[in-house]
Amino acid sequence: MDKNFQEEFTQIIKFEPPLYKQRYQFVKDLVEKYKPKKVADLGCADCSLLWMLKFCSCIEVLAGLDICANVMKEKMHTLSPLPVDYLQPSERSLTVTLHHGSVAHKDPCMLGFDLVTCIELIEHLEESELKKFPEVVFGFMAPSIVVISTPNSEFNSLLPRVMLYRHPDHKFEWSQAEFQSWALETARCYDYSVEFTGVGHPPTGMEKVGFCTQIGVFVRKYPQTGEPVQSEQHMEAVYKTVFKAVYPSLKDEKYLQTAVINEVIFTAQIIKQRLMSKREEYSDDPERKSKFKPSMDCFSDYLGKLVVEKNMEPFVSGNEVHIPLETIFSFPKVNRLCGTFEKLRKLIAGKVTLSSDGSAVMFNIEHENEEN
Repeated sequence: MDKNFQEEFTQIIKFEPPLYKQRYQFVKDLVEKYKPKKVADLGCADCSLLWMLKFCSCIEVLAGLDICANVMKEKMHTLSPLPVDYLQPSERSLTVTLHHGSVAHKDPCMLGFDLVTCIELIEHLEESELKKFPEVVFGFMAPSIVVISTPNSEFNSLLPRVMLYRHPDHKFEWSQAEFQSWALETARCYDYSVEFTGVGHPPTGMEKVGFCTQIGVFVRKYPQTGEPVQSEQHMEAVYKTVFKAVYPSLKDEKYLQTAVINEVIFTAQIIKQRLMSKREEYSDDPERKSKFKPSMDCFSDYLGKLVVEKNMEPFVSGNEVHIPLETIFSFPKVNRLCGTFEKLRKLIAGKVTLSSDGSAVMFNIEHENEEN
């Protein structure tokens, strides 16, 4: 539903935050509670809800469906990865896809979702579409949770500008009893439970009117058994995909390798700079310089409480600085990225200058002195 159009009719009764934001926040709270990995938004319109949900760390697959491709195309760019997503890839994978089609039709691309949202959708459906809607969503898609929101017609009396419906495209608007009757029957037919709530509180003293937006949260009673049947998996696709974005992720070896290399070089540079600074303190006194033995104590402010063994200490040999890989691996971020020491060696092989035995990162300080 068009947010600006709706707010025009609700400006007499001020909702703070605006009603559409309260609906989106309701969905976000539900996501944080149930942690679904795959979420589909039916009637996604301008993709605002999908944009909010892409920041939820539990979600790995987001899909949107709408009958109006032009509305999706206007804002679908907001779902694309940003440069920062490539510079700092997330540890989770995320794929966002938008489809053009009707909720009255079945398409195998909509199978396997944990949560399906239908926010201000059903009131836009023709009678024939509304009849097919439960079978498509609850029977065919059969997600663990379905959230449906729709206007509460009983609240319309508090909205002076509303003559019949809140939006010219609405085909109907239900009272609380009508919505609950439909929802309970749908839940019964497809083995779901349903709880009713809403957003947009009525004024004090008019609580019987109910929420401005009424919401039904459907939860499947029995877990889905196995994969969708073969006939469903091989159904003909009826939706047209209009957008797809795959976000960079550390689960992808390519992005993981880049992140590890950057972190190894950064860590080694920090250790080298502190080592050289300590070494310069001895440079004016030849006797002290000959006795210089770097200790990890000089990096204590950076290493925190890390315990480092003697064979992990960095050292200078001629014009070369050696930073043991085991020292670098001891740093929490490197350790977390790689998991194992062997994984670290594998990811940086051929990408970072190592000593002949491959045990340390090497820097040649002769070239740096010449540049300085």
